[in-house]
Amino acid sequence: MAQIEYDEDETTDDRESPQWRRRLVTWALAAVGLGLGFLIPYTLYLNHEVSERFGQLRWQIPTRVYARPLELAPGLTLDATTLKTELDAAAYHAGDGVRPGTYSRNGGRWLISSRGFNDVDGAIAPRRIEVALSGSKVASIRDEKKKTLKVARLDPARIATLYGQKQEERRLVRLKEVPELLVTGLQAVEDRDFNSHHGIDVTGMIRAAFKNVTAGRAKQGASTLTQQLARSGLLGIGREQTFTRKGKEILYALLIEARYDKGTILEAYLNQVYLGQRGAQAIHGVAAGSEFWFGRDLSDLSTEQVALLIGIVRGPSYYDPRRNPERALERRNFVLGEMHETKLIDDAEYQRALKAPLGVTKDPGSTAANRFPAYVDLVRRQLARDYPADALAGAGLSVMSGMAPSAQAMAEGAVARTLKSLDSKRRPPLQTGLVVTDVHNGEVVAVVGSRSVAEHGFNRAVEAQRPVGSLLKPFVYLLALAQPGKYSLGTWVDDSPVTVELGKKKSWNPGNSDGRSHGTVRLIDALAMSYNQATVRVGMQVDPERIASLIKTLAGIEAEPNPALILGSMDQSPYAMAQLYQFLASGGEIQPLHAVRGVLDANGKALNRYDKEPAPAQEGDAIAARLITIALQQAVSNGTGTQLVRDGLGRLSPAGKTGTSNDGRDSWFAGWTGDHLAVIWVGNDQNKETGLYGATGAMRVWSGIFSRLPSAPLEVGSKGLDWQWTIASNTTDPDCAGARRLPYVAGFAPAYAPCPQPEPVEEEGGGWREWFGFGRKDGDTSAETQREEAPQQQETPL
Repeated sequence: MAQIEYDEDETTDDRESPQWRRRLVTWALAAVGLGLGFLIPYTLYLNHEVSERFGQLRWQIPTRVYARPLELAPGLTLDATTLKTELDAAAYHAGDGVRPGTYSRNGGRWLISSRGFNDVDGAIAPRRIEVALSGSKVASIRDEKKKTLKVARLDPARIATLYGQKQEERRLVRLKEVPELLVTGLQAVEDRDFNSHHGIDVTGMIRAAFKNVTAGRAKQGASTLTQQLARSGLLGIGREQTFTRKGKEILYALLIEARYDKGTILEAYLNQVYLGQRGAQAIHGVAAGSEFWFGRDLSDLSTEQVALLIGIVRGPSYYDPRRNPERALERRNFVLGEMHETKLIDDAEYQRALKAPLGVTKDPGSTAANRFPAYVDLVRRQLARDYPADALAGAGLSVMSGMAPSAQAMAEGAVARTLKSLDSKRRPPLQTGLVVTDVHNGEVVAVVGSRSVAEHGFNRAVEAQRPVGSLLKPFVYLLALAQPGKYSLGTWVDDSPVTVELGKKKSWNPGNSDGRSHGTVRLIDALAMSYNQATVRVGMQVDPERIASLIKTLAGIEAEPNPALILGSMDQSPYAMAQLYQFLASGGEIQPLHAVRGVLDANGKALNRYDKEPAPAQEGDAIAARLITIALQQAVSNGTGTQLVRDGLGRLSPAGKTGTSNDGRDSWFAGWTGDHLAVIWVGNDQNKETGLYGATGAMRVWSGIFSRLPSAPLEVGSKGLDWQWTIASNTTDPDCAGARRLPYVAGFAPAYAPCPQPEPVEEEGGGWREWFGFGRKDGDTSAETQREEAPQQQETPL
């Protein structure tokens, strides 16, 4: 009976078993169906995402603003300090002078290895040159074959970065532009089987797990480079540690590998990898990472720097070499060990690199968003006509500016030193705005918009509108000298009290700043000494309407044509006055000032150029500009600017004009040499009295700049001029006592007169009567006094 019961139970189990199997299969098929039903559409969706985001490789690349390339030529005024400043700004490093981006120095000889770059006129190839400096000039330039060169250009410094919506610093590089050691070393550390796997690497996972277990902590990851790329942010995958995220990462990696070749994947990784953070600015890609950590181009990196850059990939914050140098050193040495193990470096290089310092810069490299806010503000303003702001930011363009890093540094230093020395409890805090230009082409080489040079916001060099005072006087005299039949530098003008009728029973009685009148003086002295009364007489003869028209033509400045304009009664910025003075400094050329030389697209092709050659000066303009320049050279040598000579700047033979507004609220100086013009304003934002004159405020900043800035002496050409020895109202012989040598417009020199003969001295009398003056008739003067006073008796004041 028991046996029968047992058999029945066994029979029942046998009948039920196929049912359970059928159910299991059904459930399995249903699960597979559901999975496929979800997975296939999801995979197709992810495939579309890969195509849209990865396939087009659309990164938002910031627009970069560059300084001008340093152009070297024999005869160029340049000293060793300035050359080093330029090289440092362009991220050159002391080294062997053979690797790109390095230089070496032996006395006055510099071996420099430049990097290739794109400029407004095309691509400039890298080259090694030897530059010899002698006597603060470039004596010679030779290439690596010892061939003499007429000119050589060094790649420029980056001075600003204009970002788009994302604050991402990135510079795209092609795979072939990345050092081989960086490519192979990255694979050795992060993904040894990169060239053979299909997106995920099971063998790599096992190897990483073994290394981590033996090390007692995580030292090597199991994700492939393709997986890291998928979660880098390019494809929108987060970094949270979940099965969903990991599954999505694996699917993305498989799809990327199925669609693209290894070279494309690796290039995308090298441009996308996250390598650091500066405030809100994320550093992406190995090229930007190299600049950020080492201040160097990728091609300039040493073995140990390559190893550190690879090591930082694992965790830019954790292995930050500036904050955590010990962790960074350990990680770098681990990478060096992997390189050595995989035969990428030999024993000697491995041992050398282990002993080397980390090699990171104290501060982040040239990835700063804006190192020179006042200058970049001017760049933005000049580009606004052709490029709306949103068209520039994040567009991947290269803006080639005219900034000279050495001139900018010297201008900033002069502002800091001078204003600190002028600070006083008796006056409100001083501010400044200044512009420095190249007199040959109108390029703006330096701009300072605040005594806090890194301060963003109000740019006093461009936006501050302040009374210009005597800075306008040279243009009054320019119009006078344009009438050579009526005026010359030797013309006598009256500096006695003057009254100008304004109508409606109103009058104007300007006086001189020293409270004195100076009688009849030569026009050159009236300008050099900045006499108001003489200038007003000349200006009224010239006509304020013509003065207003002139400054509109030269600088686009609209001014009210009233008599007060003669003495500078108009508010203008340093930039506007620099544009006006550029006419004089350039020798009579109308040169539009420009901070931008050109704009290049992402491929280095010129989109726009702004560095056009100015039209040659018209003959009459050139002659009048030369005469004013000569008068303003005298203003420095014997007039209001004599402090510059005492400062040792007489060697530059500069021309310059001081300016002071009423009550000493504004201090101005405009001065130029053979190479540079600088216009400077010093005052305060509250428009309060400073107690400073042009010579005691702004001119001191000018002196501080040109005491360091290499610049050629100012030499005024004689074309169209006739230099003559002059006495009274005539030309005369050079040996005449009291004669002065003055330039006249050719064909308009006054008539010749021989040396005046002194009146004979009466010999009657003598003895004690002559000792006490009784032997001289009333009204007699010495011969020298007669010569000086005669013109005042003979000439009719204007």
